[in-house]
Amino acid sequence: MKKEGLNPDTFTFATVSNACGRLAAIEEGRRVHIEIIQYGFQSNLFVGNALIDMYARCGSIEEACRVFKSLPNRDVVCWTSIIGACVKCGQGGKALELFRQMQVDGVEPNTVTFVGALNACSSVLALDKGRGIHVQVLSSGLKSDDFVGSALIDMYAKCGSIEEARRVFENMHTCNLVCWTAIIFAYAKSGLGEKALELYFQMQLHDIEPDKVTFVGVLNACASIAALEEGRYIHSQILRNGFELDDFVQCALVDMYGKCDSIEDACRTFNSAHSRGVVCWNAMIQAFVKCGLMEEALELYQEMHSLEIDPDIVTYTCILNACASVAALEEGRRVHAKIIQSGCKVDAFVVSCLIDMYSKSGSIEDAYRVFISSCNHDCVSWTAMIGAFAMHGRGKEAIQTFNQMCRECVQVNDVTFVCIFSACSHACLVNEGHYYFECLNPVYGVSATVEHFICMIDLLGRVGYLVEAESMIKNMPCDHNVTAWSALLAACRTHGNVEMGERIAERALKLNPDCASGYVLLSNLYAGAGMWERGDRVHQLRINRQVHKQPGCSWIEMHDHIQRFSSNDRSHPQIYQIHAELKSLSAEMKKAGYLPERGVNMHALEDKDKEVSSYYHSERLAIGFGLISSPPGNPLCIVKNLRVCVDCHTSIKFISKIVERVMVVRDARRFHRFENGSCSCGDYW
Repeated sequence: MKKEGLNPDTFTFATVSNACGRLAAIEEGRRVHIEIIQYGFQSNLFVGNALIDMYARCGSIEEACRVFKSLPNRDVVCWTSIIGACVKCGQGGKALELFRQMQVDGVEPNTVTFVGALNACSSVLALDKGRGIHVQVLSSGLKSDDFVGSALIDMYAKCGSIEEARRVFENMHTCNLVCWTAIIFAYAKSGLGEKALELYFQMQLHDIEPDKVTFVGVLNACASIAALEEGRYIHSQILRNGFELDDFVQCALVDMYGKCDSIEDACRTFNSAHSRGVVCWNAMIQAFVKCGLMEEALELYQEMHSLEIDPDIVTYTCILNACASVAALEEGRRVHAKIIQSGCKVDAFVVSCLIDMYSKSGSIEDAYRVFISSCNHDCVSWTAMIGAFAMHGRGKEAIQTFNQMCRECVQVNDVTFVCIFSACSHACLVNEGHYYFECLNPVYGVSATVEHFICMIDLLGRVGYLVEAESMIKNMPCDHNVTAWSALLAACRTHGNVEMGERIAERALKLNPDCASGYVLLSNLYAGAGMWERGDRVHQLRINRQVHKQPGCSWIEMHDHIQRFSSNDRSHPQIYQIHAELKSLSAEMKKAGYLPERGVNMHALEDKDKEVSSYYHSERLAIGFGLISSPPGNPLCIVKNLRVCVDCHTSIKFISKIVERVMVVRDARRFHRFENGSCSCGDYW
C-alpha cells in the first residue's frame, strides 16, 4: 500500500496495530507507532486504544501506559482499554487503581469496564473490592447483563466464595449459555466436580445446548474428581455436537483422561488430535507424569523437539517433575539450560521445581545454587529447599534455612513443617522436633495436621520412644489413621519389640486389611526375632487374602537414557552380563566379610541361594548395569520406589568400597550416599 503511494489513515493504523498485537510482533508495532506519530495521529483515541491493546498483547504494559497518558480527553473506551491491558499483563492491582482513578475523573464505567475490573479482582483475589464493584453493578442497572454476570460468578469462585457465585447465578433474570458455563467452570475450579456435573445436566434440561467452552468446563470437572465414565459420556456428546476437532476441547479430553488414569484413552485422543499445539503436548506429557510413566513423558518431550514445537514454561515444569521422579540429572540440567535460553520467566514456582529436580536427582549442591542465585522466593521455594535438605539427611541445614525464612518474614505453612519434622526425623534431632511441634500454633499460627503427627510418631519411633509414639497417636485428631499405626509398627520392627508390634499390627490390619505394608512389617518383625514360623504364617495370610505388595522398581540414567529394573526382572538385554558382574562382586564381598541377611522365606535357604536371590532386587540390578555401562570411578545414582532393604543397604556399602565409587540411592524415604564402605545415613533410616 505504501509502495503505491497511498497514505494510511486512522483505520489503517488501528488495523495494523491489531495485527502486530495478535502476532506479539512488538518491534513491528513500535515501527508502526513511530509512523503514527509522523502522520500526526498520536492523539486519536481510536488509534491510541489499538496501540494500548497491541503493547498489552506483546507484554509491554509500560509502553501501553505511556500511550494512555499521552492521550487527551480520555473517554470510557480509553480507560477500559488500559484496565484490560493491565489485566492481560498480570497487573490486577494496577488495573483496580486505574478503575478507581477513572471514576475520580468523572468517567462512568460501562459493561466492558466492569468485566475488566472484575477480572482484575479475580487475578489478585481481591474479594472485598470485587464485592464493592458488585454493588456498583447493581446500582448501574447492569445486574442482568450476561457478561457482567459471568464475570461476577468467575470473580467470586476464584476468590473462594462459591456461595456468592451461586447466588449471582440464581439471581440472574434469564440464564443463557454464558452464565451456565460460568457457574459450571466456577464449581469445577473450586474442586466441586460433582456439583459442576449436576449443573451441566440441569442446563440440558433447560434445553440449552453446550458449546465448546462449556465442554471444556465440564471436562475439567470430570478431571477434578476422576469421573472417568462421566468423562466418556461427555466425550460422546462432543462427537455428536461436532466439537471433536477443536484444539481446546482435545486438550481438555487428554487432560481429563490423564487425570482419570486412563492413559490409553489419553493417547488415542492425543494421536487423533487435528492440530496439536503446545497446550495439547503439555496435556499429554502431564498425563504420562500423572500415571507414573516418566520415561514416556521424557520421550514425548524429545519428540516435541524433533518436530520443532517450542515448549513453554508449563512443558518445562512438567519435564522437571519427570526428571525428578527418575533422577534424570543430565536431562534435568539440559531442561534448566533450555529455560534460561528461552527467556521464560523464572518465578518462584519454577525455582521450586528446579530445586526439587536437582535434590531428587542427587545433587543437593546444584539445588542450593539455584536457591541462593534466585531472588524469586516465596513459601513454596523456601519449603522446597528445606525439604531437599531433609531428604538428604541434612537436618541442621534444614533448620537453618527455616530460621532464615522466618527472619525474612516469609509466611510458613503446614507443608513447611512437614519438611521440618521430616528433617528432624532423618537426622535424629528429637529435641528440635519436639520444640517445633510445641510451637506450631502458639508461635507460627499453624494448626497441627495428621501429617505432622505422623512425622512426629516416626521421629519418636526411630529413636525407640515407642510408648510416647503410641500416646501421640491416641492424641491425634483421628486415631484411626492406618499410616500412623504403620509408622509405629515399623519402629517396633526396627527395635525388635514383638509384643507391642503384634498389638499395633492387629490395629493396623483391622483398619485396612487390604494394605500390604502391615503384613510385610509384621513378617519382618518376626523374622528379625528369629520367629520364622510366625513370619511365614503372616506371609501366607497375605497371599491367601490376595493382598499384593507393590513391586520394587529402580531407575538409573545412563548415556541420556533412563533404564528401568523391576524385582526379579530378567528381560533386560544385558541381564546375563549384569548377573555376572553381581556374582563377581558377591565373591569379593564374601572375602570382605559380607553375610546375606536372613528374612522371611529366605531363612531355609543356603547362604549361596540367599546371595543369588538378592541379585534380583531392583536396586542391585540397576547398580550392576551401572557398573558395566560406565567408566570406572564414575558415581552412580539410582532411584527406588520402595524403602531399600537391609540386605541391599549392607551390600551397597561393601560394593562402594570394592569398586571405589560413590553410589547415591534415593529410596521412598530419603537419600543414601554410599562411599568407601559407609552410608551417609549412618545406618539410621
